[in-house]
Amino acid sequence: MNIHQPAQRARVAAGALALATRAVKDAGLHAMADALLARTAEVLVGNQQDLAAAQTSGAPEAMRDRLALSQARVADAADALRQMAALPDPVGEVVRGSTLANGLQLHEVRVPFGVIGIIYEGRPNVTVDAAGICLKSGNAVLLRGSSSAARSNAALVAVLRDALATAGLPADAVQLLDSSSRDSAKQLMRARGLVDVLIPRGGASLIQSVVEESTVPVIETGIGNCHVYVDAHADLDMALEILLNAKTQRPSVCNAAESLLVHEAVAPAFLPRALSALAGAGVTVHGDERVRQYGERVLPATEQDFSTEYLSLDISAAVVDSLDAAVTHIAWYGSGHSEAIVTDSAAAAREFTARVDSAAVLVNASTRFTDGGEFGFGAEIGISTQKLHARGPMGLPELTSTKYVVTGAGHTR
Repeated sequence: MNIHQPAQRARVAAGALALATRAVKDAGLHAMADALLARTAEVLVGNQQDLAAAQTSGAPEAMRDRLALSQARVADAADALRQMAALPDPVGEVVRGSTLANGLQLHEVRVPFGVIGIIYEGRPNVTVDAAGICLKSGNAVLLRGSSSAARSNAALVAVLRDALATAGLPADAVQLLDSSSRDSAKQLMRARGLVDVLIPRGGASLIQSVVEESTVPVIETGIGNCHVYVDAHADLDMALEILLNAKTQRPSVCNAAESLLVHEAVAPAFLPRALSALAGAGVTVHGDERVRQYGERVLPATEQDFSTEYLSLDISAAVVDSLDAAVTHIAWYGSGHSEAIVTDSAAAAREFTARVDSAAVLVNASTRFTDGGEFGFGAEIGISTQKLHARGPMGLPELTSTKYVVTGAGHTR
């Protein structure tokens, strides 16, 4: 597949979207939501075919969970589109403005990127989120999903494109690229000049490949080796509730906790309770020698365990001597995504939030809150773990750039 033709069509569509008013874009979002609800059955047919293929190939449970759609999940995707329509339009927002000493009026305004490419793994819900957030921010999108979700994505994109056309918007604002071979991904990474920004969403190997091979500017979304640190001054009941939520509420997502750190001062009181509760929830604990003293079923943790994003009912665990040791551990093994401290000490919370270098640092709250929807941004395109342009959950403003509009009255220099 040659992606130059769809990319060129996307550029034409982006030009039309740049002129679209908020009312027109919001009508498109509502049309897409209506179409998803009306045509859920055909989407689920495609998804069942993908799930059957995944089952036959022996795909792990975490992958199948990410791949699975249901009537409720499709309805949630439609609802997310409606919520996005209710959000302010970032395009045209004046970031700053002034009148210069010479009388020139200077305004920095938000504008769409133009064409966004997204390479992602088996999450068909990303297809809907990406289409919606790109439409609202005035961008055309080229979607390159994984072969494991090919039928689900094809069904979803067919529904979304028809809805755009019905709403009077260019159907080519949303296009699905072939996923049967890696060639389309390689071409997308090399489409500099046609594609303005590339966003990878998936595991470490996918993200690393895109970052290293792409000539198109990349916004890097990172894996989530997220930590929960139980401080010496923690409320242990609160700590247990946060730990279980962060690990078990949905273990296959990037903001689930993958590592537990416990201050030595509270380890004797906390770890027996925590290990029992985790075992009751079906979680396998991979612990260091000090953790293993408190539970016979704890497996020995390796260096790799402490660096792993399990995306399953597994967690690494260690006892640390101090807050400083916890911060050092996170700096060495963490992925820069989300880290939580449970503490009643304001001083400890201040030190932890100041020293931990991650996109989100949470105090007495689960890592599961690192999410565009939970932050009130609406659907997100991903969680950036880099530091340039965007960091953390990327909502609508993060899918825009800016330009300077300078207005004069015959000014010359």
